Amino acid sequence: MAKNGNSLDQRTFDKLSRLYIIALSTIAFSVIISQIFIRNHLSNQQSDSTVINIAGRQRMLSQKLTKEIVSISVYSDKKNRISLKNKIKETLYLWQLSHNALQKGNDSLGLPKKNSSVVASKFKELNPVFNTIQSATTSILQKLEKNPFITIDSLTVDIKKVTNNEGSFLLIMDQIVNQYDLEADEKVTWLKKLEAFLMFLTLLILLGEFLFIFWPTAKSVKATLTQLLLAEKNAKKMAFDADELSLAKEKSIKELRALSHAMDETLLFARISSNGNLIHMGNKFSRLFKLSKFKKDTLFWNALSNNENEQLIIENLIIKHKKTGWQGEVKASVKGNEDVWLEMSIIPYRPTEEKSELLIIASEITERKAGQLEIERLTKESFEEKMSQQKIISSKIIENQEKEQNRIAKDVHDGIGQMLTGLKYNLESININDIEKTSKKIEHLKELTTSIIKGVRTATFNLTPPELSDHGVVPAMTKLAQELGKLTGKEILFFNKNDFNQRLDSLTEINIYRIVQEAINNAIKYAESSNILVAISHSKNILSIVIDDDGKGFEPSKVKKVKNGNGGMGMTFMKERIKYIDGRLFLNSELGKGTRVTLNIPI
Repeated sequence: MAKNGNSLDQRTFDKLSRLYIIALSTIAFSVIISQIFIRNHLSNQQSDSTVINIAGRQRMLSQKLTKEIVSISVYSDKKNRISLKNKIKETLYLWQLSHNALQKGNDSLGLPKKNSSVVASKFKELNPVFNTIQSATTSILQKLEKNPFITIDSLTVDIKKVTNNEGSFLLIMDQIVNQYDLEADEKVTWLKKLEAFLMFLTLLILLGEFLFIFWPTAKSVKATLTQLLLAEKNAKKMAFDADELSLAKEKSIKELRALSHAMDETLLFARISSNGNLIHMGNKFSRLFKLSKFKKDTLFWNALSNNENEQLIIENLIIKHKKTGWQGEVKASVKGNEDVWLEMSIIPYRPTEEKSELLIIASEITERKAGQLEIERLTKESFEEKMSQQKIISSKIIENQEKEQNRIAKDVHDGIGQMLTGLKYNLESININDIEKTSKKIEHLKELTTSIIKGVRTATFNLTPPELSDHGVVPAMTKLAQELGKLTGKEILFFNKNDFNQRLDSLTEINIYRIVQEAINNAIKYAESSNILVAISHSKNILSIVIDDDGKGFEPSKVKKVKNGNGGMGMTFMKERIKYIDGRLFLNSELGKGTRVTLNIPI
């Protein structure tokens, strides 16, 4: 595996090298910085013990100096006086040297040149006491130099100065020693904090290196190893596949030769150049079009037909689709002008990079095409017949509408009109002076008025009832059953099985009402029924209406089709209406056993 000229292991090694250099450099840098801080602090603290030691020794020297000065009064001989003088002189020198070194520093004693402000203030307070003791001691030494046998009385003043100031010196010196000790402890405490901080910083750096360097590096190494193992596995698989592919290639070549032979013998197969010249034609193709031999410049479309129009169509197809391919039906003709239909595919094919050809694969469908054309012819005839039948039905519907309008007009004119005319004449002939005749005429007029009202109700009921638009199809059918029962004297019952009261689309409701009305009228007029039952029920998606009668029945086969418009138009209207509302109508009847009409309407 290589990318940009570098192998995977080399790129991984370079990446790991960079990361480890960064990690080790960071750790080394943190250690160096830590050592610098600690060594610098230790260097500053190195003299603390010396300072405390010398400061503590000052207390001892001041006490020794006082003791030696007081001892002068004990010895009066020259020898002891000279010995004490030398001791006092030596002690004073050492005491002065330490006092000045503590304040100003001394490289030979290992004392720093700088004190803290607190220590400096203490020394400022101590210096007057020191100067007094130093001055008194110097005076005693000078007197002893001049006269070793000097009396004690002559030294008393200076001795008192020393003894009186020794306590103050010791007190202030104790404070200075304590301050030196406190400052040394503070430096040790600060060093501990510095070490803790540096340790925390080092741990933080190590944690950061683990999170951002070592852990990602470990994952990267793991991923790299996984890739290497996968690459090795793929390489082995590719080597195995190459062997398998080599065997499969040999097998494919054999199969391809067998397939080529089979195609030549079983399929209408040909190869042509991009400009249409025949390169190869299969045996079956040659036998079908009776081409035992052909010239190199023979055009494919000329080999398939002698008809110029057919040749032109095939030529245009090949030129238009030589890059994209095509599949469809083509009409050709063999020698003798016999029509041949082919289902043909044009497939672009490149045997080499520079050369392009077209594969022609076809199958003969002459018999199937002839059957298809015959079906199309029959379908066209059937369609024309259906259109003719629909025209008859439409004309019959219009004719029946005209008859119905004429019937209503005749009922109104001959029935209601004549009765109204009679009512008018009877009203005009009333003589209010003849009470007895007037009474009889009024009774007759009442009967005539009742007949007029009945006629008006019969005529208007055949029109759309107000219940249908106001309350829906169920109340309208209930009223229909009641009114027709009263008008005809038939037993007409309406039964709502599961209390359907849903409103439907207005066109759906009017069509349902007209179908039920037509079914009841048919039962009354033609079936001579005495009892009619209209039952309605519904499910979630279907409204079902059943009209049963006990009439004489009929043979449904006689009204299944209406071709010439003679009879059966009521059933036709019912079927047209149920089809309009996407419902279904079922008719069951037997001679002498009544009729059942079932309507199923989607809701």
